[in-house]
Amino acid sequence: MKPFRSSDTAKERPGGKGRIPLRKLVPNMITLLALCAGLTAVRLAFEGRFQEATVFILLAAFLDGVDGRVARLLRSASRFGAELDSLTDFVNFGVAPAVILYAWGLNELTSVGWIGVLIYAICAALRLARFNVALEDPNKPKWTANYFVGIPAPAGACTALLPLYLDFLGLPRFEITGGAVLVYVLLIGFLMASSVPTFSGKLVGPQVDRAWVMPLFVVFVLFLGLLASFPWSVLTACTLLYFAMIPVSIMRYRRNARLRSG
Repeated sequence: MKPFRSSDTAKERPGGKGRIPLRKLVPNMITLLALCAGLTAVRLAFEGRFQEATVFILLAAFLDGVDGRVARLLRSASRFGAELDSLTDFVNFGVAPAVILYAWGLNELTSVGWIGVLIYAICAALRLARFNVALEDPNKPKWTANYFVGIPAPAGACTALLPLYLDFLGLPRFEITGGAVLVYVLLIGFLMASSVPTFSGKLVGPQVDRAWVMPLFVVFVLFLGLLASFPWSVLTACTLLYFAMIPVSIMRYRRNARLRSG
């Protein structure tokens, strides 16, 4: 989500009058493009095209990461953009993944599967609402900006689709798949709504040591090549790696809390 300041809209005239710089519209256009990707994923799920639906959810997650950075780069963050981004996140990462999972396998559990969809979507809504409130908390310690409270919605959506990644890899689907997927989806929902600290990515810092530039280029190209050649294997590995990082983030968060308090 894009942070905003009240001064960002101070020059806008009431009643919708006045002129708005074009740069202020670019991040919102990216956000709307992400919304189109999420809604298209739902349509593809209805058509039984689950691989394409998954790709569009991943595209929506990528665009969600881009729009905020573009807003900061162009200095065009606004309250409108923040609200639009939050609503888009709920559709793309709260509703769309749950509907895709229901159409793919949770419908085997009929009403029980649908209850799982509702709980996941509600957890995503609660997570986003809490995030919006936390942005306006003036007493929040600065060091906590390095951590999310709970799994962020885009990461929750990408990890929730793990059963589909495994299916695309050709793993057999047993009769218990529906129940196992339900438990897994509920777990992801609870992690989103929980207070578990997870890395926000800001620990990396805005700058990179010169010695790491070339290795990072090589790793980036290698990752893109593997993702293009073996997408579902790479996404499965990334999901498992993300889960493995959660205990690390919890321990580091608690250590930082002890150091700041003591």
